[in-house]
Amino acid sequence: MLSQYLLTLQTHYTSTTSLLKITYTLLILSPLYLLFSYFKKPPKKWVDGSQHDLMLKDTVILVDSNDKIIGSTSKIESHTFDTKNPRGILHRAFSVFIFDSQNRLLLQKRASSKITFPGVWTNTCCSHPLNGLTPNEVDGPEDLPNVPGVKNAAVRKLEQELGITGLSKSRFKFLTRLHYWAADTVSHGPTAPWGEHEIDYVLFYILEKGESIDIKPNPEEVEDINWVSPSQLKSGMEVGLWSPWFKIIAERWLIPEWWSNLSEVMETEKYVNTKTITRFDPTIEHAGGAGNAERVYLENLDTTLNGDASKKQGAYGKIKIIKESKISQISRLDEIWSAVNLMYVNPLTSNLESEFIEDKFDEQDLKWCDDMLGKVSRSFAAVIRQLPDVLLVDVMVFYLVLRALDTVEDDMTYFENNEVKIEKILEFCEKSFTDEHFQILGCGEADERVLLENFDKVRNIFTKLNPKSKRVIRDITERMGKGMAEFVGKDLGEGTRDVKEYDRYCHFVAGLVGEGLSRLFSTSGLEAPTLSSQIHLSDQMGLFLQKTNIIRDYLEDYVDGRAFWPQTIWKKYADGNGLGAFIEDKESGVKCLNELVTDALELAPDCLAYLGELRCEEVFRFCAIPQVMAVATLEKVYGNMEVFEGVVKIRKGLSCKLILNTKDHSGVHSIFGKMARSIMSRADKNDPSYERTLHACRNILEIVGEPKGGMTFGAKMQIVNVGVCTSLIVSGKRLYGRHEGDAWGGRMLPGINDVEDVGVLAVFVTSICFLIAFAAVGEAMGEVALRVKGEKGGMRSSGASSATLKTLVEAKNLVE
Repeated sequence: MLSQYLLTLQTHYTSTTSLLKITYTLLILSPLYLLFSYFKKPPKKWVDGSQHDLMLKDTVILVDSNDKIIGSTSKIESHTFDTKNPRGILHRAFSVFIFDSQNRLLLQKRASSKITFPGVWTNTCCSHPLNGLTPNEVDGPEDLPNVPGVKNAAVRKLEQELGITGLSKSRFKFLTRLHYWAADTVSHGPTAPWGEHEIDYVLFYILEKGESIDIKPNPEEVEDINWVSPSQLKSGMEVGLWSPWFKIIAERWLIPEWWSNLSEVMETEKYVNTKTITRFDPTIEHAGGAGNAERVYLENLDTTLNGDASKKQGAYGKIKIIKESKISQISRLDEIWSAVNLMYVNPLTSNLESEFIEDKFDEQDLKWCDDMLGKVSRSFAAVIRQLPDVLLVDVMVFYLVLRALDTVEDDMTYFENNEVKIEKILEFCEKSFTDEHFQILGCGEADERVLLENFDKVRNIFTKLNPKSKRVIRDITERMGKGMAEFVGKDLGEGTRDVKEYDRYCHFVAGLVGEGLSRLFSTSGLEAPTLSSQIHLSDQMGLFLQKTNIIRDYLEDYVDGRAFWPQTIWKKYADGNGLGAFIEDKESGVKCLNELVTDALELAPDCLAYLGELRCEEVFRFCAIPQVMAVATLEKVYGNMEVFEGVVKIRKGLSCKLILNTKDHSGVHSIFGKMARSIMSRADKNDPSYERTLHACRNILEIVGEPKGGMTFGAKMQIVNVGVCTSLIVSGKRLYGRHEGDAWGGRMLPGINDVEDVGVLAVFVTSICFLIAFAAVGEAMGEVALRVKGEKGGMRSSGASSATLKTLVEAKNLVE
C-alpha cells in the first residue's frame, strides 16, 4: 500500500513541481506581508467607522501634570500608546455619576465598537471636554469649582451617548480631579496600542424625588445600562469587566465616602477638593501596552477599602519602598549581628517606668500618649523613650503637640478653603493648651485623626509639666503655626519658588523644633544654659533632617500634590517640563537630585558643631541618631535613579549598626566621614554640581579627620569575611554536588560516604561558625573601642537612664 502511494507521488511529481514552488513562495512571503501590515497600521478590526471618525475629528485638551493647558490634539493621537508616548498624551476628561431619588447609581456598559475599553461597565458617562466648541468646554484655574466648560461637555455627551436631555448645569456638583493612566491590555493584549492618560473631573448629579429622565442609549456608544445600589455594585464588581478608572474610584472614594454621604456631598463643600490632584497607577493588568509603560506613581491600588493606605496621612504608605535585595542584606554579617544585638542582647525597658514619672503624671493618660507616640512617629519614638526621665515626658508632649498641628496643616480635603484652614491652625495654637472643650473632629486620617480627637489626654500631661517647659512648647507651637499659615495659601504642586523659600519652609517645620529642643535640654539642667542660645546651629540641624526627608520623598510628595524641591534648582534640569518630568527623564533628575544632596551636605559642619556642644550621653544620642541616619540616607540617594521610582530606604541592618556606633563624638565623626568619602568616590566629573559636592564633602572631612593610615580592623574583617564566604559556597557546592541521584537516600542533609566528605563537611560547618563568631567579635571590639573613646571624650551619662539602649531596638523604625 505504501509503495503504491510513493509510486503515485513520483508519477505526478513533474506535473506538480510548479505548483509546489508557488505554494512554498506564498508560505515564505505571507508572514513577511503580515508583519509589514502589522507595523504599517493598526489591525482594521480595532477601528469602527464612526468611532474612528470621532477619534480623528474630536480635539482634546492637553494639560501638564498640574492641569495647566499646554495645547490640543486629536483624540486618536492622545490615546495612542507607543514607544514615543508609552502612556499616550495627558489630557482632560470627566466622569459623570447620576443618582436617582432612591440613591441608585446609573451605570453604562460601553459598546463593543468603542476603540478604548470596549464592552466594560463603568459610571454613567465618561468622556472629554473638547477644544473649539460652542458653548465653550475649556476651563481655566479660575473656573474651579464651578467648571462651566466641563459641565457643557457633560451635557453634550449625556445626550449623545444616552439620549438624556433637560439636565440643569447648575445642579452638577464638582468634587475633585484624578490623574490616572491605563493601557487597554485586557481588550487588545499586552502590546495594546490604545489606552487612557487623563486628569479626570468628577461630577455628581442627583435626581429629585419624583423626577425621572428618559434614557435612549446610542448603540454605537452604549451596549447596556443599569441602576444599582451600593451593595449591588459591590457584588457586581466581583465579576465581569469594569473600566479601570471606575473600579478604583468606586473602591477608594465612591463606596466608602461619597455614596454614603450623598446629601452632605451635594449640599456642602466638605468633599470638594480644588487644591490637589490625586494621582494613581492602574492595577498591574493595565500596565504595559505598545510602549511597555511601567507603573509610575506606584500607589498600591490593590489595597481594599480597609487596606494599609488608610494608616498614614497623605501619600505615605502608597508609594513603593525601594529596598536592597534579601541577598544583599543577609550577606552583611556585621549588620545582622548589630540587629541581633539591638533586639535580643540588650532587651531593656523604657525610662517611662521611672518613679519620677509615675509619681508626677496620670498613668492612663501617660500610657495613652506613649502608645500614640509609637503610632504617629515614623522615626522619633525610640530615641525619645531613651531620654532621662527629667526630660522624656517634656519631649514626648512636644512631639505630640507638633504632630497634631502638622495633621491639621497636612489635611488637603477637610477644610472648605485655605482661609478656614489657616483659622483652624491658629485656633489650635491658641486654644489647644488651655481650652478643655477644644476638639477637632474628622480631620486627618487614622492614628493622626485619633490624636486630634483625643487631644485632651495630651493636654492633661502638658498641664503637669514644669512652667519653663510649657512656655517653650507653647512658644514654638505658636511660631510654627504662623509659619504653616504662611505656606497654606501657596501653590506647592511644583515645589517651592526658590532656595530661600525652601529654607524658610524647612525652618518653620524643623528648624524651630531644633530651637525648642535646645531650650528644653537647658531647662532640664542636663545641658548648659548657653545651649539654648545656639539658635543658628539648632536651626541648621533641623534643616539638615528636613531637607533629607524632602529629597528622599520626591515621589511621595509629588503624588500628594505638595512638593518642596525649589523651582530655581529643578527647572535647570527639567528642559521646560514640570517637576514630574524626572519620573521619565531620570538622567536629568539625578543631576537635580545631586545638587539638592550637596545643598544638604553643606549643613553638616553646623550639625557636627551642635553635637559637639552636648555633654549628656542620652541627649547626645537623641540628637545624633537622626543625624547619622540622615547622612547615611543622603549617601544612599546620591546619584540614585530609584528616587524617581519610590522611596529609597537604607538597610535596616545598617541602621542598627549606626545606632550602636552613635555613642559619642568619635563614633558620629567616623560615620559622617565614611559617608562623605563614599559620595566623593562616586561623584561624576560631568555632574554640574561636581566641584560643589567635593567641596562640601571635604569640609566634613576637615572636621572629622581622615582615617588613620593602614587597613582598619573593620576592613580586614571584610576581607576575611569574603574569603570565608567563598569557602562556604565552594564547600557547600562540593558537598552537595559530589553525589547524584539517590545518593542522599531522600534525606535533606548530605550523606557522609568517605574521608573527603568528612573534610568538606568540616570546612562547611567551620565556615558558618567562623562567620557568626567573627561578626560577633568584630562588633564587640568596636563596642569596646567606642567605650574607650567615649571615656576619653568626656561624655557623661545622666545617671537616670542606666539602660540607654533599652528602647533603641525600636529605632529600626527610623528607616521604616
